[in-house]
Amino acid sequence: MKKIALIGECMIELNGSPFAEMWQTYGGDSLNTATYLARVSSREEIDVQYISALGMDKLSNGMLTRWQQEGINTTVVLRDEKRQPGLYLIQLDEQGERTFLYWRNQSAARYLLQHSDYPLALAQLEQADMVYLSGISLAILLEQDRLTLIQQLEQLSKKGIQIIFDSNYRPALWDCSEQTREIYSALYPLIDVALVTFDDEQALWQDQNAEASIKRLKSQGVKTVVVKQGKQGAIFETCSGEGGNVPTQPIHNVVDSTSAGDAFNAGFLAGYLQGKDMFCCCQQGNQLAGIVIQHKGAIIPPVAMQNLHF
Repeated sequence: MKKIALIGECMIELNGSPFAEMWQTYGGDSLNTATYLARVSSREEIDVQYISALGMDKLSNGMLTRWQQEGINTTVVLRDEKRQPGLYLIQLDEQGERTFLYWRNQSAARYLLQHSDYPLALAQLEQADMVYLSGISLAILLEQDRLTLIQQLEQLSKKGIQIIFDSNYRPALWDCSEQTREIYSALYPLIDVALVTFDDEQALWQDQNAEASIKRLKSQGVKTVVVKQGKQGAIFETCSGEGGNVPTQPIHNVVDSTSAGDAFNAGFLAGYLQGKDMFCCCQQGNQLAGIVIQHKGAIIPPVAMQNLHF
């Protein structure tokens, strides 16, 4: 069995228009990926473990129960008596593009590394085959904890544990772009696979195209790079220099692009953990993302994925 540990934050999600019809669920980039990965993977072959912190409130209890029902290992989702989950509001335009409002500065996950039981989570990371995190996983942490986590990831990497990273750049979570580039640059030499979105790379590094993103990331020490380009598909280059373009199938009913990249990551990782070739892994990512964007919300109903077979 392969074991992957995903580090991050899940929040309460409000989806709709302010002072109008709105529905409540939950979501967060790393938890979205964990959920979809658990859904498309055999529990006998892949152990999907989530590393985070929640409160002791009813919403936290409800989220934890649902994660377990999805097949996610929640052994070290730590519980914080003083804090609750963060909250975010998604607003959609007529094209399905979204904007966000966040309330998360005092969320339990922000203080994950400060939790008295965090050593238990670190011990679980040391038992994993792969550790996955995103730029948001880093951004929400206290400033000193970001560097601490990178140092811990360095030790895990030295033990042969693969580190997977989605840059997922959200400017509002950082003091400035220079701070983000500094943190990412410290992390990149440890990364075995970077799963990045071109729009984020262009915003943060001013890359001209996906090929430029690949060249820069390889120069920063990343071994294998996958650049997601939305409806244009994905482009990749491996540590050995093998590369390729993986197109998508046209989607004519885009409802909500929320978590499209997270779903791609899940489809990709489902193949990667099974040792499939890069083209197949990216195809799986495209296929899963194509299903997710045809439904509202970060995490779509399982029935919407019933015809998906990897």
